[in-house]
Amino acid sequence: MATIESYETSSGKRYMVRFRTPDRTQSKKRGFKTKRDAEAFAATVEVEKMRGEYVPPSLGRITVGELAPEWLARKQVDTKASTYNAIDSSWRTHVEPRWSSTRIADSKLGTVERWIADMGRDELDDNEEIVQKGSGATVVIRAYGILAGILDDAVKNGRIAKNPARGVENLPRKTKRRHKYLTPDDVATLVHEAGQNGALVLVLAYCGLRWGEAIGLRVRDIDFLRRRLTVHENAVQVRMKHVVGTTKGDKVRSVPVPAFVLDAVAKQCEGRGREDLVFPGRDGEHMRRPVSHSGWFELAVRRAGIERVTPHDLRHTAASLAVAAGVNVKALQRMLGHASAAMTLDTYSDLFDEDLDAVAVVLDHAYSGAGVPKMCPPKPADQSVEA
Repeated sequence: MATIESYETSSGKRYMVRFRTPDRTQSKKRGFKTKRDAEAFAATVEVEKMRGEYVPPSLGRITVGELAPEWLARKQVDTKASTYNAIDSSWRTHVEPRWSSTRIADSKLGTVERWIADMGRDELDDNEEIVQKGSGATVVIRAYGILAGILDDAVKNGRIAKNPARGVENLPRKTKRRHKYLTPDDVATLVHEAGQNGALVLVLAYCGLRWGEAIGLRVRDIDFLRRRLTVHENAVQVRMKHVVGTTKGDKVRSVPVPAFVLDAVAKQCEGRGREDLVFPGRDGEHMRRPVSHSGWFELAVRRAGIERVTPHDLRHTAASLAVAAGVNVKALQRMLGHASAAMTLDTYSDLFDEDLDAVAVVLDHAYSGAGVPKMCPPKPADQSVEA
């Protein structure tokens, strides 16, 4: 059993707990200001030993910053380049400045929750004017996930008994961004204003490719006889370079191409070899993503006078045009490269509202055509009163 001893310091009386670890090694912890604190620690140690949860305090002295490199290195191997770039940026911007020098044994749930709240809070000046907006839900959740993941490693390696970052109650919720859908007329106007990039706009708006998939297309990926695009590469821009890898779902897919889109693509392929990019940049390599406010895409949107959209919004447009044309959910799933039809329905549930409205009409027609006699209204109750 643990024993408690008092001793004198220049600051007054302090208490020390002596105890044996599970391997029967003698250990001690000093510096308790009150006997009650020492007794609480002693009781905790005995309970942890009985449960098999005891962790030597020395193992918890390592800092979050010392554990991070191994966790980050594993993420670099396990995730795609674009995902890792976001993780690395979040670590350097939000996690490292606050937690790098913190010992894992000193990390507490309350401290983690205050950090989460601080990240999402607007910074105000003396006049209560916002000088810096707080981080959004996606940024906060990613940063929290990094810290929690590093501390999960500490638990697995027996450095702490449990992860103090798990169980937070103040994580922000992501708000679902409203999808923007262009009409065929809007797309036609945008194609015209996009000039030499018009064929790329058509592919995005009618084939539903992601930006990286579209700029990664090569001439050999176009099957003009079957009117199909084979999508098997995704070119992701990481800072100033492109990293070419597999698609988001790691699956090759065949995408149907309308004839008028194929005609525009054919012109793009003229004079190019099979391995050449269909939509190259000025240097012949992968095209860079248009700058948000001054790039060719934003300028074309302004000139077209349509709702402000991004290149990724054209993927949503492709989904809406396909649904309007009567494409079933399974075909749409395969076209977009979603993992399942359920994912497609969840993502574009708003596009199927008319189907929901039609349920009552279909059921009414089915009931009427079944030869079932119509229900008569109930007879009115007898209003006479006995004398």
